[in-house]
Amino acid sequence: MRYISTRGKSPAVPFQDVLLRGLAPDGGLYLPDDWPQLRIKQLKSKLGDNPDYRSLAVEVIWPFVEGSMEKSDLSQLVARAYSSFNADDIVPLKRIRNDFWIAELFHGPTLAFKDIALQLVGELFQFQLQKNSEKITIVGATSGDTGSAAIEACRDRESMDIFILHPHGRTSEVQRRQMTSVTSKNVFNIAIQGNFDDCQDLVKAMFADEKFREQINMSAVNSINWARVMAQIVYYWWVSIQLTDGKPVNFCVPSGNFGNVFAGYGAYLMGLPVERFLVASNTNDVLDRFFRTGQMQLRDVAPTFSPSMDIQISSNFERLLFEIFERDGVRVEETLQKLRSSGIFSIGEEALKGLGEKWASSKVNDQETLETIAKVSNELGYLIDPHTAVGYLTADRYTKDLEHPVVTLATAHPSKFPDAVQQACGILPELPSHLDDLYERKEFYEILPNDEQIVKSYILEQRNS
Repeated sequence: MRYISTRGKSPAVPFQDVLLRGLAPDGGLYLPDDWPQLRIKQLKSKLGDNPDYRSLAVEVIWPFVEGSMEKSDLSQLVARAYSSFNADDIVPLKRIRNDFWIAELFHGPTLAFKDIALQLVGELFQFQLQKNSEKITIVGATSGDTGSAAIEACRDRESMDIFILHPHGRTSEVQRRQMTSVTSKNVFNIAIQGNFDDCQDLVKAMFADEKFREQINMSAVNSINWARVMAQIVYYWWVSIQLTDGKPVNFCVPSGNFGNVFAGYGAYLMGLPVERFLVASNTNDVLDRFFRTGQMQLRDVAPTFSPSMDIQISSNFERLLFEIFERDGVRVEETLQKLRSSGIFSIGEEALKGLGEKWASSKVNDQETLETIAKVSNELGYLIDPHTAVGYLTADRYTKDLEHPVVTLATAHPSKFPDAVQQACGILPELPSHLDDLYERKEFYEILPNDEQIVKSYILEQRNS
């Protein structure tokens, strides 16, 4: 397997280079040069009718990493990655009614779907760095959940330092404390005076600075890193294997940076039968507007009860553009330059019509989010977090128009957003026992302005060279 850039200007490279680089030298994102093909019946034939999540993960991921490690190595890394999850099947499915389901992605150590990818990415990093006798500096941006999941995956590893940028005052308290209360010498938290897009732009700017990037041997844990998306592809196959014997499924995904739902599209390009992908947006509805009009137009970011989705520039959307534009990297780069310069671009009516065959979307505001949390709690006795509520209502709006099962991805445990859940339904969700002292832990983080040079200087001063 070789990987190519969505901008088309960087040479194809093997998986180990993609893992450690994160971003391609031309500023693009990596994708496989050809999507490997799988079938549900083929997987069941190999693994049995009821495969466990770990064995399935090895089979789905193997084509992407073959040549970079032995299959036995991958199996060991997968086993270690998921040893800390508190659900034996990693991603439990909950039936809400008839063919309406929720896939719980929050049973990892930091209670969010990011754990499923990042626990494995941490193991992959460690494996490759030990193999190379190398050390890296990881720099990542988070709107809330990626940071704590990345820190948990990378803490206390001598082969890496990790710096996480989060928007100051724009995460939930639980999200912030999960990051800033970690007392490991290789972990550094930076609160940026700005929004998530500012944090993400700082990380991209640092990657674009070749001298700085090489000086600190910089790598990424954001979903710009292909390894994140690769690991997430697995649970789309997992859900489909649980529900069908090769028939299509609909997936509704609360979407901010677009990595989660693009992983589903990757599974589809590998051969997974999918009727529709339902993209769920909050008030920051740049994605909903795109799938309805074919036009992407940037606006100011508004704080909401679902902060992980408070994004206007979705990094992984570039990967979808690459596929929409039939892998024309020049056109992708020109389109993104236009978005940056003018704040708007359009793909045209013909391309939009083609998207409509597989994609749909909806926007859910804060009041509707609270009402959905309350409704699900009152009618089903089941608590959901605000992001999952955005997905739940979106899925509910489309159910009558769909032929096959609808699965909403529950992206976070409700205890990560206790204030919103309590406001909605009067119930204060409790943190799991391993986090029950979270509010008493001391926090460690630096508040810095949205200034590239200041952030770079801080990283150079603090890292363990």
